[in-house]
Amino acid sequence: MLEEERKYEVAPEFDLPDLSGALPSGGRVVAKEPKILTATYFDTEDLRLARAGVSLRFRKGDDEPWTVKLPADVPGTRHEISRPGRKAKTPPEEMAALVTPYSRGEGLNPAVVVRSARRAYLLQAEDGTILAELDDDTVEVLDGTKVRSTFREVEVERADGDTALLDEIEAVLVKAGATAGTFTPKHARAMGAAASAAPDLVPPGPLSDTPTAGDVVTSAIRDGIGRILAHDPLVRLGEPLPNGDTAVHQMRVGCRRLRSDLRTFGALVDPAWSRRLRDELGWIAGVLGAARDAEVLRDRLRKTAALDPLAPLPAKAVNRLDARLVKRQDKALATLDAALRTPRYRALVDLLVEAAREPQLSPAADGPAREVLPRLVSQPWNVLVNGGKGTAGAAELHAGDSDERWHGVRINGKRARYAVEAVAPVLGGQAAALGKALSKVQNLLGEHQDAAMAADTWLHLSAEKPEDHDMAVTAGRLAERERAIIHAVRGAFPAAWETAAHPKKTAWLR
Repeated sequence: MLEEERKYEVAPEFDLPDLSGALPSGGRVVAKEPKILTATYFDTEDLRLARAGVSLRFRKGDDEPWTVKLPADVPGTRHEISRPGRKAKTPPEEMAALVTPYSRGEGLNPAVVVRSARRAYLLQAEDGTILAELDDDTVEVLDGTKVRSTFREVEVERADGDTALLDEIEAVLVKAGATAGTFTPKHARAMGAAASAAPDLVPPGPLSDTPTAGDVVTSAIRDGIGRILAHDPLVRLGEPLPNGDTAVHQMRVGCRRLRSDLRTFGALVDPAWSRRLRDELGWIAGVLGAARDAEVLRDRLRKTAALDPLAPLPAKAVNRLDARLVKRQDKALATLDAALRTPRYRALVDLLVEAAREPQLSPAADGPAREVLPRLVSQPWNVLVNGGKGTAGAAELHAGDSDERWHGVRINGKRARYAVEAVAPVLGGQAAALGKALSKVQNLLGEHQDAAMAADTWLHLSAEKPEDHDMAVTAGRLAERERAIIHAVRGAFPAAWETAAHPKKTAWLR
């Protein structure tokens, strides 16, 4: 579950203001029964979770006492995952697995115990809808039975209200003396200064006005690694992302993009170091790929079946096709889950964290980015334009070419697009314009490949059950619809390619 919350530091003598004025007309503040919450937070010896903004706790009295909280893309939000269970010396396996990218297999033991005297308030609309909840906690940090220190904090968590409501509430709280802005979670605050140290995973930082080529490559490497590891826990959960995308897709994109960047900028990194990274990323990307393909096919089946409301396909036959895809997806996800639990994967996480901390660059990386990078990006661009290693050039594609020939251009286009997007923040201007144009080209080629894969799959699935005539006819109709999509893509491609290949957008590559 994605939670949006804001926290405030307040003095022990802070008087909670009247919040009814921040609510919609007719809204009210309803006090809940006060309660005492005792939470044990687990972490590694060097507090890897806390330093990464992650928490894993057991809180006595909750219906689902085991909770993991993970950073999310949107500021002020976190992924919260809770599960039932009893208190133990070590967390349940499922919860420990969710924090693997941060713990990296190190033991998780009780790090701090905090006891909170909570006064909670429901902020309700006139009809009783809960818009937000405010928790006013007086926190005691325990050392056995002794109280080591105390502090007070206020938390506001959005329910069915909107972000604007949180802004209104914040204005009232700040006026009353609450401190907004950077906030240290109670468990990290209780752990002391060590919990506020830098995380092990180094994020990409801002680039200077005159970056070296190595600065840009380092930023691209860190961005790719961050995407992979941030989506690892969400892949394990198997839940869709808030934007409708999937974690499997995003983690796979992170692997592919990082492998592509290491190849494109190979002259700027240590070859042996890069090769090891690319090999291991290729392994996990392949496992992710099987799960992603099943995901795409299931989504596509429903969309293709619904393309023509005037010619509906038999629902039962479509459902039987989907049932076969479900088996394929379940098998792929089980294989993926097993891979993420292996020592090989944990070693890859260590390798990625170390790569983000200190990429192994070559002396050539010291050169100015604006001089070095265009030459390197021109290599995948030229392969896209002219073809290479048995693949056609984009300008050579024809409507009657095989699906494999179109797929080869798609692979080359993806590498060229990743390379352009990696340098666009520095080179700007036409590099950014080329990146946007290549994205549109890539979307077309991706749709082409998805349709071709789907058409083959529908026919293959029906061939496995030759006695199911309804499914065979339905599969044939689905395949024809996919071929119509392919025909439309091939018709739209020349114009999109002409836009991307315009000399004005590509002059910087020469």
